[in-house]
Amino acid sequence: MNSPDAATRCADSLGVMDLAELTTLRLGGPARTVIEATTQDELVEAVRVIDEAADPLLLVGGGSNLVVADEGLDGTVVRVLTRGIGVDANPCGGASVTVAAGEVWDDVVAHAVERGWVGVEALSGIPGAVGATPIQNVGAYGQDVSQTISSVRTWDRYDRTVRTFANAQCDFTYRHSRFKAEPQRYVVLEVTFQLELGDLGAPVAYAELARALGIEVGERAPLADVREAVLALRRGKGMVLDAADHDTWSAGSFFTNPVLDADAASRLPADAPRFAQPDGTIKSSAAWLIQHAGFERGHAHGSAAVSTKHTLALTNRGGASTAELLELAREIRAGVETRFGVVLVPEPVLVGCRL
Repeated sequence: MNSPDAATRCADSLGVMDLAELTTLRLGGPARTVIEATTQDELVEAVRVIDEAADPLLLVGGGSNLVVADEGLDGTVVRVLTRGIGVDANPCGGASVTVAAGEVWDDVVAHAVERGWVGVEALSGIPGAVGATPIQNVGAYGQDVSQTISSVRTWDRYDRTVRTFANAQCDFTYRHSRFKAEPQRYVVLEVTFQLELGDLGAPVAYAELARALGIEVGERAPLADVREAVLALRRGKGMVLDAADHDTWSAGSFFTNPVLDADAASRLPADAPRFAQPDGTIKSSAAWLIQHAGFERGHAHGSAAVSTKHTLALTNRGGASTAELLELAREIRAGVETRFGVVLVPEPVLVGCRL
């Protein structure tokens, strides 16, 4: 059986490293080994060798959706640093854009806006790598990636083969997918998006964004204007990475918006946000519930605190520990459940810890 050290023959090894250096929260203890995979072949081979050795494995792209225990990981971290964007475009069929998992997501969005590729402009400013987008079905301001993903190419760790899933096979729902349902099985290698061509963005589906653009919901605006409006809105909420701004030392939205049945939704206060879903369920606002349960911006537990700009982000104010962050999250979750009977679900991946 191969040793996990054999993986260093197919990728660059960095030895021991604190995972705080690889996450946007800047939290997390050491990993025994960190290696970097810069090609798909290196990535597949590293994962295969580590799996054969039965060594714990953590894949890290942009590190924007990870909460890692203070104790770290007694195993191997593989950094997904693959690059490449391939395009097949024509005026009738639009642009079929295949992107390596390690590409920076916001760079891809900027690239799309510059080239008149329509359908991801409202997803500007979201940190992380492309490979994470189908796992979480990343979304914001009325768009999510399931609307434009045509296929996802993966390495199946169970069957030890490359598998490609068409959109309909990805089981996309709100912030969920088949890849999230089986987190230990699939390694995303590349994602193919089918994007329209044009100067105007997709019809704006989110009221806050429409107001920022000076248009009505359902109307369209120039791609570049949509991107700049989204970036401005996200900056105002501390959701665009800035090393000098502790409000951006977060994992983005810590809790997903709860999706409730009609009975649970009826027990919310009359002024609680309600958004009807196609399947008959009702989505509410986690941020609204948190604030109305008594947790204001800046509410802290040690050096971990609710963002001063947005109640849905839990932040490291500098010097925080993962234990402090999780205690803050537990306090908020318990408070919301006591006040409204709704159990909030964390959005980030928890590594070596639990809520």
